[in-house]
Amino acid sequence: MGKLDYWLADARRGQETRWMKRFAPTHWTVNFPRPMMASVVTTGPDALRVDATFYGSSELAGLIWEAVDGWSHPLLAYETARDFRACVLRFRWRSGGLRKLDETHGPTLTIEGRDAEGNPRAWYVRLWNYANGGPEDAVITLDFAALEGGFLLPEEADPVWAGDVDRMFISLVPPDYDAGDTPFASGVEGWAELSDMACDGAGSVLATGDIMVPDHGLAMATGYDDCFNQTPERVVAAIHALGYRGAINHYVGMSHYFRLERPDPSSAEGLYVSLTGGALNAPCAAWHRDFARRAKALGFDVIWSLSYELFDAHCWNDWKQRAENGDPALTGWVPPSTLLSPAHGGAMGYVQAVASAFVSIGLEVGLPILFQVGEPWWWVVPGDGRICIYDDAARAAFGGSPVSIASIWTPLDETQCALLDQAGAVLAASTAALCAAVKAVAPGAVTHLLAYLPTILDPRAPQAKRANMPLGWAAPAFDVLQLEDYDWVTEERPGLTARGIELATARLGYPIEEQHYFSGFVLLPEQAGQWRAIAAAAQASVDRGTAATFIWALPQACRDGFTAFRINGEGAMQAFDDIVFPLGIGREASLSPAFSTQIVESPSGHERRSSDWADARLSFDAGPGVRSEADIATLIAFFRARRGAARGFRFSDPYDDRSGAPGQAPGPIDQRLGVGDGVQASFQLTRYYGAGEDAQARIITRPVAGTIRVAADGVELTSGWSHAGMGIIAFDEAPAAGVLLTAGFRFDVPVRFAEDRLDINRATFAAGEAPSVPLVEIREWA
Repeated sequence: MGKLDYWLADARRGQETRWMKRFAPTHWTVNFPRPMMASVVTTGPDALRVDATFYGSSELAGLIWEAVDGWSHPLLAYETARDFRACVLRFRWRSGGLRKLDETHGPTLTIEGRDAEGNPRAWYVRLWNYANGGPEDAVITLDFAALEGGFLLPEEADPVWAGDVDRMFISLVPPDYDAGDTPFASGVEGWAELSDMACDGAGSVLATGDIMVPDHGLAMATGYDDCFNQTPERVVAAIHALGYRGAINHYVGMSHYFRLERPDPSSAEGLYVSLTGGALNAPCAAWHRDFARRAKALGFDVIWSLSYELFDAHCWNDWKQRAENGDPALTGWVPPSTLLSPAHGGAMGYVQAVASAFVSIGLEVGLPILFQVGEPWWWVVPGDGRICIYDDAARAAFGGSPVSIASIWTPLDETQCALLDQAGAVLAASTAALCAAVKAVAPGAVTHLLAYLPTILDPRAPQAKRANMPLGWAAPAFDVLQLEDYDWVTEERPGLTARGIELATARLGYPIEEQHYFSGFVLLPEQAGQWRAIAAAAQASVDRGTAATFIWALPQACRDGFTAFRINGEGAMQAFDDIVFPLGIGREASLSPAFSTQIVESPSGHERRSSDWADARLSFDAGPGVRSEADIATLIAFFRARRGAARGFRFSDPYDDRSGAPGQAPGPIDQRLGVGDGVQASFQLTRYYGAGEDAQARIITRPVAGTIRVAADGVELTSGWSHAGMGIIAFDEAPAAGVLLTAGFRFDVPVRFAEDRLDINRATFAAGEAPSVPLVEIREWA
């Protein structure tokens, strides 16, 4: 299939484009303040629908069109066109449960941009002034070259200059909207539909990306909390266009799916998740029905992922996991989420109802039901290692007075370990009950468990797995084991990844063909360099035979332009066989190091020299090592197995094969490896020639197994690091700032046959003439 590679696209440069109509239904978004909810879906090629649920008299949702496409992948984005004056937009407006077109605070088009002099401005265009029909069913025509803001026209006319627009949005508010703080006793649902949408005029079309990345074998993981504001049609089409196939692992989220209720309907204080009226709010249900339908239409399955994480502000207090002093389990998100107690019947009953609602949507559209229990665990407080197994429900499950565990990072006695075993049993029972609830709705459901390795297998807490990777999860408790470790990946600790997967496999017993792996994600735009490690981890997952490998997640891939692809054709010629040239040639081989230097000579004889290569490229002639007809047979067999120049292999350079002096065993301080900064955990083996800043650096990608030695500040390290492949030394923990890292090693040179033809004359060989066997070094990068 070829090797996985990627690039970070910041714009289209020659890729396919097409034309789309400005104001295309697929590319509108929504936004709104908490606690209300809203979603937008396309209902036809020229129609969209917004659903909203309001909980107070000040809440307002916006249906948004932006001049700059800030949500699409750069290869799929529409062009930026801020001048709307050559556009006329028409649509039929229908609504219910909202403030009407003819009322104060009725649907208003807010246009944000700059006036003709470049001053920031906003205009408020009352849609009723441009409507033909009734207050809940009308045809609206907006000519952006002759548009007037203001409530009453012509008395309050505020001419719009639409030549430099950032964005515009249509406001949607509940019937009792007053911009105040009056709470609603229960959620108020409303909707609006724009149909027969048409945009005319010279500015009515936009260029947009029309790429179709070939299937690269990876799948996509995403989440509703990250893409709730976009149409499902846009989200699913992007996943397909970027080459992802198989199942979409869709995390239903922790902050946008729920219904809410007030314990005291007359009070503005307290909104908590509720099953009254159903498990899912109306906007979420509408979005996911369309999402499931769009996924099926493009050949995707959907893995419905539900975790024990819930937005803290709306979680019932007795549902929360708690530390021994009563502190709730809170994540680092702002605002935070909390973790539901696996011991609390009400919390677990709620999760089961939510899961049943989502898989029912999958059944409605005819999708096979794939369900994931996402990262279920007892929370460990990041700052001090307190484990949150002391909420009232958990205490009762553990006998009423469980032993104290001040920190899971400290050595634990038998009684404390027994408590962790009890916690693990409760956790396993809760996940089993959740899967049973799903199978009650969909008997053929395939169940998945997603485990986050850095927390479960934290080297600081060797007993944590008792609680957070319980033996009750061992096969066949689930059909598929899913593993993720994005902290280890982005910190470039592949050694921990390999060991974590090995430990999880051994503990739970799921073979690699019954595992999935999640690689990623990149939290911030300035961390885009982490995609290199993510792509490498994904390739490693494919190489070890994982059933499916996912990239997490779509919004970050679009933000950074992450574009995965497989190197086939020419890339296939980079195949490498990790074996050594079979003939021991000693020092009879010839060696030719070469650089590439551009020299420009002036008429006066002065030169300007530019070195194109940072490192020499070596050429060898291994012919002198052929000493017998048996050697010739060995050489021919090896040449044929390499398919001539097609496949690389290792070659031991008789003149330069180690980090130190010729003939000396490698020592741990031979070569500089790097300097710790407290963050970086992986370093490249390098052989330096010369001294100081002008030393020529040679990247070592093929060290000899068993010869690597590593030191920190001159002290050899016998553990805490591993060779991750390609000369990368991966430390279990990032070396502290200022620590000098060194290494010693032997190494081979990656080479290939220089030609696809091998000429050997038996007569001249018998007369003592050595054949020519030219080899050339291969450039490799980790």
